[in-house]
Amino acid sequence: MLGITQAVLVIIVVWYACFWFSRKLRVDDEFAAMLSTAVSICGVSAAIAACGAIQGDKKKLSYVASLVLIVAVPMMIVIPWIAKVTNMNDVVAGAWLGGTLDTSASVVAAGALISDTAMKTGVIVKFSQNALIGVAAFALAVWWTLKSNHGDKQNVSAAVIWERFPKFVIGFVIASACFSFVLSPELTKGSRAALNEIRTWWFALAFVCFVCIGLETKFVDLATTDQGRPALAFLAAQTINVFWTLLLAWLIFGGVLFEAPIIG
Repeated sequence: MLGITQAVLVIIVVWYACFWFSRKLRVDDEFAAMLSTAVSICGVSAAIAACGAIQGDKKKLSYVASLVLIVAVPMMIVIPWIAKVTNMNDVVAGAWLGGTLDTSASVVAAGALISDTAMKTGVIVKFSQNALIGVAAFALAVWWTLKSNHGDKQNVSAAVIWERFPKFVIGFVIASACFSFVLSPELTKGSRAALNEIRTWWFALAFVCFVCIGLETKFVDLATTDQGRPALAFLAAQTINVFWTLLLAWLIFGGVLFEAPIIG
């Protein structure tokens, strides 16, 4: 519940901040929607969902994915370093990096640099954000359809929204619901070891993809596309994300507003 609380507050503030910066920098709404969703939720996966919801340009999606991964590299080193230098509580540090790093693989890697507790907390927070992809994609599909129809609600049918909705989100929700409400606790606990092993391998593969995309990314393209305005909007929003999420991590996981959780 604490993870969902932080995730909702991060998504609302950071998404709006990035969209506002994009508008001020004259970035088009299609680009702005993908940038805002990526920086506020969970990076590449969220950008893919946003692109599907608004039927966006795949070149812009590739740009956003590259930007997310490039920015994540220094952050996954700097945030654990700051946490250690300041003797930050491991749970608060994990919640901070879970809310700011935009890929699940980088959260695991950064959390492991601090402690096992920080890594577990970071994964909980990041997965809480991941769980909201479906809500964000649905809201984007409705908003973009209304925008495309100039606010004419009569032309916005369920079929149109369904066509725009990214279907992979449904699989994520179904799997989460099954493990939460359908399968018995004994079966869930018994499968945990095998799933953890699979998760480790998939995180390793994700990290390889992370590196490979970076090898094919041209920094000059990020700086020259639209005179670098999309990258500037993303970086401005990410800066707000770092400080806002740190405040929320301290308030929510540091025992200020709620009882501090014990994660081990």
